[in-house]
Amino acid sequence: MFDWIEQFADWVVFKLLSMEPGQHLAEALNFFIYDSLKILLLLFLVIFLMGIVNSYFPIEKVRNFLSRNKLYGLEYLMASLFGVVTPFCSCSSVPLFIGFVRGGIPLGVTFAFLITSPLVNEVAIGLFVGLFGMKITLIYVISGILLGMTAGIILGQFRLERFLTPWIKEVLANAEQESESFQLEKTPFRERLPVIWAEVIKILTGVLPYVLVGIAIGGLMHGYIPEGFFERYMSKDNLFAVPTATILAVPMYSNASGVLPIVQVLVSKGIPLGTAIAFMMGVVGLSLPEGMLLKKVMTLKLIGIFFGVVTLCIIISGYLFNIIL
Repeated sequence: MFDWIEQFADWVVFKLLSMEPGQHLAEALNFFIYDSLKILLLLFLVIFLMGIVNSYFPIEKVRNFLSRNKLYGLEYLMASLFGVVTPFCSCSSVPLFIGFVRGGIPLGVTFAFLITSPLVNEVAIGLFVGLFGMKITLIYVISGILLGMTAGIILGQFRLERFLTPWIKEVLANAEQESESFQLEKTPFRERLPVIWAEVIKILTGVLPYVLVGIAIGGLMHGYIPEGFFERYMSKDNLFAVPTATILAVPMYSNASGVLPIVQVLVSKGIPLGTAIAFMMGVVGLSLPEGMLLKKVMTLKLIGIFFGVVTLCIIISGYLFNIIL
């Protein structure tokens, strides 16, 4: 499917630039050109298709549905699935998180969305298919949804509303439930298309810097880091490789499009897939910038509980991935 991209990358590096195969810079540049074109093509197609989906499932409608209906536990699944179809990183999910809390959705259900949204979305799915194939993508998507649900259910049992900040408590006290009309549902598809296209361009330009930086780092790692370097510290035989990778990832910040090319290189260097994915989940799902934004609505104790539960779930997922794959 992507043979023409590989041929183009080879032509640019080895013919046009007259670089020799096997050179560090040549291998890094070849990786960068090939992965950039492949990933951007996948991103465009997937974001466009999911833009159509999002136009028929507006955020306000899902929020109101979750807040007004008793679903006997299925609301955690619905919140996680909604996270899948929203292309947000951990930081951009926070304003929507505030809207969910304000709309009266239980805190545990809201956490399920906040966890799943940056981990599993159309961008991550498109990249995973291109980098690791459909089987691993399917396993990752299911595990990401289950991770969001599980962490949300656990957090929901703690009755953590008392740890919300005075600001958000005041917002909740003053918020009025308003019925909203969804005129978009009656809009013909051809009239939605300009809005969808504008959203595609907005998302694509927003993630483009992360994609290119991530691929550039991946290319440098691919071209310059020798075989076996990572295996010494993050091999499957190292019992603490998964928690180490997860904890080291927390201070970092990126979205799925930026970190997945790095994950691909880590796997190619011999790192177990579960360990590499745990690292990715830590970078994408937990970050210091996210914690700073959450400080507006959560006390430090609640942020600590949230990060701790999610970190534990990510570590468990990493070990399970290493066993399954």
